[in-house]
Amino acid sequence: MFDRPDSGDRALLVHIDISQWRQSKSPHAVPAESGAIQSSGKIDVDDDRAEFVELARSAGLEVMETVTGKSSKPSARHFIGSGKIEEIRLALKEHEADVVLFGQTLSPSQERNLERELSVRVLDRNSLILDIFAQRARTFEGKLQVELAQLVHLSTRLVRGWTHLERQKGGIGLRGPGETQLETDRRLLNERVRVLKKRLAKVRKQREQGRNKRGKSGISTVAVVGYTNAGKSTLFNRMTQETVYAADQLFATLDPTLRRLDLDGGVSAVLADTVGFIRDLPHELVDAFRSTLTETLEADLLLHIVDDSDAEREQRRDEVDKVLAGIGAQDVPQLMVFNKIDLSGHSVLVERSESGEAQAIWLSAITGDGIEELLGVLGERLSQVRVAGWMTLLPSQGRLRAQLYSAGAVLEEIVLEDGRVHAQIDIDEVEFARMAREHPIDVEHIVPDRESLPA
Repeated sequence: MFDRPDSGDRALLVHIDISQWRQSKSPHAVPAESGAIQSSGKIDVDDDRAEFVELARSAGLEVMETVTGKSSKPSARHFIGSGKIEEIRLALKEHEADVVLFGQTLSPSQERNLERELSVRVLDRNSLILDIFAQRARTFEGKLQVELAQLVHLSTRLVRGWTHLERQKGGIGLRGPGETQLETDRRLLNERVRVLKKRLAKVRKQREQGRNKRGKSGISTVAVVGYTNAGKSTLFNRMTQETVYAADQLFATLDPTLRRLDLDGGVSAVLADTVGFIRDLPHELVDAFRSTLTETLEADLLLHIVDDSDAEREQRRDEVDKVLAGIGAQDVPQLMVFNKIDLSGHSVLVERSESGEAQAIWLSAITGDGIEELLGVLGERLSQVRVAGWMTLLPSQGRLRAQLYSAGAVLEEIVLEDGRVHAQIDIDEVEFARMAREHPIDVEHIVPDRESLPA
């Protein structure tokens, strides 16, 4: 087994088109008749390859060459065939690259077998994304989350490149107490994971206290979400007059940034800039960053930023919606923001529903065109409309009743013999909508007077 280098910045990329096989195996494959962009199309393959190259460059790697190919089905042993392995070996020799990156997800055994064949370090797409996140994490919470994601990812790859950990030594005087070095490392790793989860739980509790405080003060939260490099941080800076780091690279923003936003009509909100999403985001990252993404889950409104100049904007929009559904934020109200109209040629426009509610807006964060219109729309959407009247709470809804009291929304209540409670409430519409996402209630449960309640 070769001695694995500690680092490497001359990368050889390998991107194999197996989209048709992947789509046929995926339980979430999109039916062809739906009209959605299919993942097996040539444009998608080229776009996926270009995004992979951009990921490598965002990690600070020098891309020497991209080896491409097609496969009807990946090899279980090496992911690719022997002919492609020889092509990669020749390219490594020509460019003197010291790391090979695959644009797909490899199993631990595939990585290990490829490293034996190529005698260089082999990483897959998930490992690359984790490395980028490790470089960009700045806050204490962000660093903890990245470390947790890396350890979870590493837990299945402990044997890679460590031949002295694969067996116990034998012979006179060399027999140990019974625990191999590999088992020791795995035990230490699991202990570290438990410590990180405990620390993140504490940070999550602190964030929850901050959100509860904002909720009691009547301040709404607006989370900026979107595909990575859609212009979220640039828009955030334009709206708040801040200087949050923004660059033309993937995952330029990692740690969430919160700023107060004062709107017309006396409406105040907290604007949260979150990490950009990407297709097939590693599960380790989604799980580890769940506490950060809770800012999105608990938001009163999502600004879903879409690059209007991107030919794949609809597909990227779907990818963001998938991640939002994965963290349980699919029901949070959205305002679509189509950015970069300075590149697409679109004019400033506010699209409204039949009821007059703004649903989408076209603007340019870099030039400022449409920003005033966006702030006006936010003032409309977040205006403090009150929900007032009487509702019936069942005995099983004790938690909802406690939350209503905590919000100072209960004006009067009458406890019935069967345990039900008739409660007169007066609460901000945004706060009521937040509770409605957690409990099975809606505005229809509110009646103007007590006599209108069911017997």
